[in-house]
Amino acid sequence: MKDYSKIGDKLVMQRSSRRCEGTAMGATVFDLRPGLGIGPFSIGMPICEAFAEIEQQPNIFDVVHVKYYDEEPLKLDVVISFPDHGFHLRFDPWSQRLRLVEIFDIKRLQMHYTNSMIGGPSTLATFVAVYALFGPTFPGIYDKERGIYSLFYPGLSFEFPIPNQYADCLQDGEVALPLEFPDGTTPVTCRVSIYENSSDKKVGVGKLMDRASVPPLPPGSLYMEEVHVKLGKELHFTLGGQHIPFGASPQDVWTELGRPCGIHPKQVDQMVIHSASDPRPKTTICCDYFYNYFTRGLDILFDGESHKVKKFVLHTNYPGHADFNSYIKCNFVISVGEEAAEANRGGNKITPSTNWGHVKEILGECGPAAIQTQGSMNNPFGSTYVYGYQNVAFEVMKNKHIATITLFQS
Repeated sequence: MKDYSKIGDKLVMQRSSRRCEGTAMGATVFDLRPGLGIGPFSIGMPICEAFAEIEQQPNIFDVVHVKYYDEEPLKLDVVISFPDHGFHLRFDPWSQRLRLVEIFDIKRLQMHYTNSMIGGPSTLATFVAVYALFGPTFPGIYDKERGIYSLFYPGLSFEFPIPNQYADCLQDGEVALPLEFPDGTTPVTCRVSIYENSSDKKVGVGKLMDRASVPPLPPGSLYMEEVHVKLGKELHFTLGGQHIPFGASPQDVWTELGRPCGIHPKQVDQMVIHSASDPRPKTTICCDYFYNYFTRGLDILFDGESHKVKKFVLHTNYPGHADFNSYIKCNFVISVGEEAAEANRGGNKITPSTNWGHVKEILGECGPAAIQTQGSMNNPFGSTYVYGYQNVAFEVMKNKHIATITLFQS
């Protein structure tokens, strides 16, 4: 059971029971895989897979912080941080895939590489120790402003703080490796970065952090598959070539998309409009039912009598919404115009990145929200608003980004 609380731009996930005996800081050992990841976390993995790994090891990952930029969720990384273990994961905000692992307190995390250990409370990650374990490399980069010297290997970098009195030892970037100061001491790692290494890039602190990117998806991967929407008509899945029209039967949907992840009856909330005056939930079950395709970011609603598709619900999986991490992001494209090609040339496309202001520029004003959903103990993120147009409704978050799109036939 998790208790969610929001502090500024941070969603804090803390389990009700604290660290179990035998999992004290430093006791956990993670395999270090340069260019690939650390422990159960791999560069390029979707954020939903990272959360699944966290859920499978509650005794290890018992305190987790999820950080994001609430006002502009596509501007900065989504970060999953493990303060007890001294590292965090940075996910590209658009694709929601892991692009960078940062170990910011190497004394809290012991790592295993080849047949040796490094880091943790008992094994100092000194420059000399790093150089001995990972082998010779080219001289690194000295950031004079930050007082940080970065040493690079393929898909891996180490940062070392340089005391002011020894800054002259790195004048013009010339330094003998391994780095030792005149008094015989050697700096200790303050940060480790793990990133994709296919282009031999150098990733580290400051502006060097922006160079980390997600690797290409494996061939045939359906993750972030483009789903083209023809309003009032159908969905077209571009990689698999499937077409799901309104009026399709459950058998048609199974044939095209396979077995759904879940099936459940539609809940009719009688208080969606009046819940502000009476917060008690009052729901009834109608005969309509959903097919849930969580791994595609999609729900399909069937009419309970005709058993034909009557609605599609597409999810953007933005942090700050009550359904975050329940669905993978649906990469939909709605082209508005007589012809799709014409709409694309004119920029009349609505995608998960399109904010509410741009939607209104494309579709025009639509008046006040038809429905307001309320914040509650199960939804600490506040209200969302639903606006309707012909054949489509938009659920809009307070930051003016789209949470879900519901498609129907007028």
